[in-house]
Amino acid sequence: MRILVIGGTLFIGKQLVKRLLAAEHDVTVLHRKGEHPFGKRVRNALADRNDAATVRTALTGQKFDAVYDFAYDWERGTTGQQVEACARAIPGDLTRYIFMSSVAAYGDGLNHAEDEPLASEAHENPYVRNKASSERALFRMFHESKFPVVTMRPPFVYGPENPFYREAFFWDRLKAGRTIIIPGDGNRLMQFVYVNDLVEACIRALDKNTAPGRAFNVADEKALTQIEVVNAFAKAAGREAEMVKVPRGMIARAGGNAFGDPMYFGEYYDVPPITMLIGRVKRVFNMTLTPFADGLKETYKHWQRHGEDRKPDFKLEDDLIRQARELPIMRA
Repeated sequence: MRILVIGGTLFIGKQLVKRLLAAEHDVTVLHRKGEHPFGKRVRNALADRNDAATVRTALTGQKFDAVYDFAYDWERGTTGQQVEACARAIPGDLTRYIFMSSVAAYGDGLNHAEDEPLASEAHENPYVRNKASSERALFRMFHESKFPVVTMRPPFVYGPENPFYREAFFWDRLKAGRTIIIPGDGNRLMQFVYVNDLVEACIRALDKNTAPGRAFNVADEKALTQIEVVNAFAKAAGREAEMVKVPRGMIARAGGNAFGDPMYFGEYYDVPPITMLIGRVKRVFNMTLTPFADGLKETYKHWQRHGEDRKPDFKLEDDLIRQARELPIMRA
């Protein structure tokens, strides 16, 4: 098949392109850079996915059978209107348009099924609004003209070459013998998906006739508390984690950041929980999802061989740990 991958040079997209090449597909990557890491087998299309006119120009003279849309502009956002305009600008008689959405499209809450309403246009978080509005636009196209959209809704994606400072955040601290900060009571839920499983679902969506017009939650079935997550990271590294609970108010007053430096619990890891039910992806794609412990073992092996040699600044964490240990012990 002639396949266009919008994005495709980082993490999920990179693994997807490798799988597509192994299956002998004809692949073009569309992104904002003049080169990519895949060699001559993959064509490069230079365009801004938020600008449909540049997409149309970059793809002049080409035709595609399928599209994977994985690119989101983290600086400016990518709206539903921009996703729809980009989709309409792609030449060819498409049989699939596979869009990478997110669990965030639900907005908030626990145990969401795929057919539940998504977050409203009034949601305060622009990423949530954009993912939800993008799905609504694409599914509207499906209902109007049978546009062959399939959407994927992963939670936290983990695995080798994760560009976010997440798994490595904890392994750096465990390696250094440091105490891990647990925000609040540590019971906030988190749900994960191994990158290989997410890519596998995307591959299977390519030729599954019952996939178009549907969304798929792709994740580990069991959500974990933050304490359970840290223990899982430690077990994968063959260590035991020493933890200290720190009130979120104390973290906020000290300047702790969930999204960038100075971080206290991995990049974007301490956010209100959104979890979802898994079942459709197993039934429709006949998939067996990787247990969290198994995926972490493989990820840790890769981190040992290829992990970035970071030198984190632990000042914030040291201050918070000291303050937390000085808090009076509440007795019943």
